[in-house]
Amino acid sequence: GTSDPYVKFKIGGKEVFRSKIIHKNLNPVWEEKACIFVEHLREPLYIKVFDYDFGLQDDFMGSAFLDLTQLELNRPTDVTLTLKDPHYPDHYLGIILLSVILTPKEGEHRDVTMLMRKSWKRSSKDLSENEVVGSYFSVKSFFWRTYGRPSLPVLGFCRAELQRTYDQNAQFQTQSLRLSDVHRKSQLWRGIVSITLIEGRDLKAMDSNGLSDPYVKFRLGHQKYKSKIMPKTLNPQWREQFDFHLYEERGGIIDITAWDKDAGKRDDFIGRCQVDLSSLSREQTHKLELQLEEGEGHLVLLVTLTASATVSISDLSVSSLEDQKEREEILRRYSPLRIFHNLKDVGFLQVKVIRAEGLMVADVTGKSDPFCVVELNNDRLLTHTVYKNLNPEWNKIFTFNIKDIHSVLEVTVYDEDRDRSADFLGKVAIPLLSIQNGEQKAYVLKNKQLTGPTKGVIYLEIDVIFNAVKASLRTLIPKEQKYIEEENRLSKQLLLRNFIRMKRCVMVLVNAAYFVNSCFDWDSPPRSLAAFVLFLFVVWNFELYMIPLVLLLLLTWNYFLIISGKDNRQRDTVVEDMLEDEEEEDDKDDKDSEKKGFINKIYAIQEVCISVQNILDEVASFGERIKNTFNWTVPFLSWLAIVAFCVFTVILYFIPLRYIVLVWGINKFTKKLRNPYAIDNNELLDFLSRVPSDVQVVQYQELKPDPSHSPCKRKKNNLG
Repeated sequence: GTSDPYVKFKIGGKEVFRSKIIHKNLNPVWEEKACIFVEHLREPLYIKVFDYDFGLQDDFMGSAFLDLTQLELNRPTDVTLTLKDPHYPDHYLGIILLSVILTPKEGEHRDVTMLMRKSWKRSSKDLSENEVVGSYFSVKSFFWRTYGRPSLPVLGFCRAELQRTYDQNAQFQTQSLRLSDVHRKSQLWRGIVSITLIEGRDLKAMDSNGLSDPYVKFRLGHQKYKSKIMPKTLNPQWREQFDFHLYEERGGIIDITAWDKDAGKRDDFIGRCQVDLSSLSREQTHKLELQLEEGEGHLVLLVTLTASATVSISDLSVSSLEDQKEREEILRRYSPLRIFHNLKDVGFLQVKVIRAEGLMVADVTGKSDPFCVVELNNDRLLTHTVYKNLNPEWNKIFTFNIKDIHSVLEVTVYDEDRDRSADFLGKVAIPLLSIQNGEQKAYVLKNKQLTGPTKGVIYLEIDVIFNAVKASLRTLIPKEQKYIEEENRLSKQLLLRNFIRMKRCVMVLVNAAYFVNSCFDWDSPPRSLAAFVLFLFVVWNFELYMIPLVLLLLLTWNYFLIISGKDNRQRDTVVEDMLEDEEEEDDKDDKDSEKKGFINKIYAIQEVCISVQNILDEVASFGERIKNTFNWTVPFLSWLAIVAFCVFTVILYFIPLRYIVLVWGINKFTKKLRNPYAIDNNELLDFLSRVPSDVQVVQYQELKPDPSHSPCKRKKNNLG
């Protein structure tokens, strides 16, 4: 019976201000002030009221127009506007009260300066050079209409102020509201809130069988997380853990909604609740039992607030690793002697974003307005924008704390666009374990799918310092989940690619079965005789410890092949070709989607197809990761596997199997008794999740820079 209203103000079709949300109130009081720059009084102020609805599209609650020409100058006016719905003009939707004062630009220099600065601060709209001239003529025409012909010194001063403010904004703009939501969330965070979703109790039955298929959505500001679906239960046990970042000193409010999954139709709403982080003490775990409002049941959570500052951005002149004292402190922090001190703090990453060259043209002027976004898992930072430049220099340093050494650093270049979300210019993905410290490298920018080159290179210098023992231990626990990911898309080519990948993995097993069967059929007598003798020898002498020993020998054999130059790892051109074909097919589908009835039919059963597509991907990736472990695709993980196989061999050799099974069973049966809220995991699967699949291997490959991008080459060309 309530709403969560907020208000949007628009002029000329552009949003100029948005109020805060007042939760659960039909008579909200905002008491907010906004200074809005109005270029033409004949354009009315359009006011729209919405009801905030987490997880769904916000509901329209009414709108009204304010005629600015009816206001008196320099006189505060209380305005009462009746909200209407254009589709239902007779419906009464309430009123909205405003206090408005219209202030002209005075002739005195000081008043003009203050008014300009105030309006530009609020609007956060950087002016292009053409707009500077346009605003100058707008100021000129306003003076002319209101006060008669203005003096030249005043006009000169206005133009100088406009140009100066433009230059200032272009230099220091880093958090523009004109960027898309993805890049708006790149501000520095002040702490972490760690959430464990434990269970639900007595949830509302939404299905005809008296049960539900519940899942939970979490939202803190721009950050979102969706739990897995628990089928056919009113008392789900999730046991999921994830982290949100805190951007506000007060902490903020986490919106939580519970839903029932319905295949083929809209999901049913079960209930909602909130967590006010400002009421929770830091550095302490809180167990919360939250009553679901607008529904039935409870949710049980563990919430921990941690004060931390693990990411930062600075100019190139300020480098942590170049300062000898700071470098020694960082090396001491991740030395082998500090293995058990803060196991989550695995290492330190410093990224120098120096410059880019030869970027793609994104604007009609033949230039671009590039800025750079640097991401490591859920940590996301960005540089300032360099306007009208295809060879920008940022000279910024980003520092991150590493929680998983198997993470991938993503550096993406965008073109800032005033009226739309930022345009993609290029991207590189760099696994942390492949980084060579202190080396300035030119990375060729790739397309969105990371399958082929796009125009331009970016110059980076990266340093990684980490504790190898902590990194190895972290390999055996679940990976950190990204709470902002692209939604799965349905693609014929992607479905075909995953099917072919899975088929290749299955064919390995099929061919092995054919080979064994041919030995039984004596298709080749020498081979069958050798297989028979080997079978007798192995079975007669078999011990359990020989299984990890054989795997250890296989890893060692491949290692010696690699160091001797007989590398049996072949570049997977088949997967690479499929990725390129997929990108071309996606572009073709985007253009011709209206003409293809087959695509529309596929999208009618989109959910089923995406599920099949993802299952094929998981099965294929599982087989490829096993292969790449033994192929030394990631040496760190292969060495870790060697250590594990050595340990298992020794254990199985000296300890009887029944004791090992007994210890395993006792641990499994008592795990929930010792830690009721422990999150189940499988160490082997967690290890394999760090090994890249063939698709990821192709995506992480560095492309060779075009020799024409070399600065020396360019100088010679220019001299020529």
